[in-house]
Amino acid sequence: MTEESRCARILMVDDRAENLLALEAILHGLGHELVKASSGEEALKRLLTEEFALILLDVQMPGMDGFETATRIKQRERTRDIPILFLTAIDGEAHQAFRGYAAGAVDYLSKPFDPWVLRAKVGVFLELHERRRELTAQSDELRQLLATYSGGEVERAVGRAIDALALAQTLADEHAQPDLAKAIAEAVDAMATVRRLVASGVDGP
Repeated sequence: MTEESRCARILMVDDRAENLLALEAILHGLGHELVKASSGEEALKRLLTEEFALILLDVQMPGMDGFETATRIKQRERTRDIPILFLTAIDGEAHQAFRGYAAGAVDYLSKPFDPWVLRAKVGVFLELHERRRELTAQSDELRQLLATYSGGEVERAVGRAIDALALAQTLADEHAQPDLAKAIAEAVDAMATVRRLVASGVDGP
C-alpha cells in the first residue's frame, strides 16, 4: 500500500460528540486523516470541496438523518463513488438494513460494534479505494498509448488491457472482492504485455 493510501481521509458523521471521539480512538492508530462532521448538512458541505476515501455515517441524527444524507451523497457526481459505512444503534431491524443499502451504503454495523471489526472493514474499503485509484491511472496511461499507436500489435494489446481494466474497475466499484483479485491480476498481466511491446519498439511510436 502506498504512503498516500495509508494517509487516506475518512469522514466521520455523527451528531454525538462522544461517538465521534470513540471512532477517533478506534481508528487513530491506522494512520489515516480523520475528519469529523456533526450533521448530515455539515458532511455535505465538506464533500463539496474536500476529497474522502470513506464515509462513516450514523443513521439516527436529528434533522437530516443518515439515509437522506447518503441519498444526497450518491446523487452527486463528485461523491457518488465514495463508499459509505452505516453505523447505527438499531439492531436486528432488517428493514433498516435494506433502507441503508438502498440509500447507497456498502456495509452496515450495529452499535455497540467490535472495534476490531470496524478497523478491519475500514482497511478493506481503503484498500479498494487504492485499487480504484491505480486502475484509473492505468486506464489514463492506456488511453494515451491508444492515441499514439494506430493498428498493429500494440493497439490490439492496449485494447485487451482496456477491457481487463474495465472489468476490474467494475468489480472494484461493486466491492466484489472474491473476483476482484483475479481481475486485477489479469489487468496487470495485460498492462505488462503492453509495456513490453512498447519497450521493444514493435509497430513504432
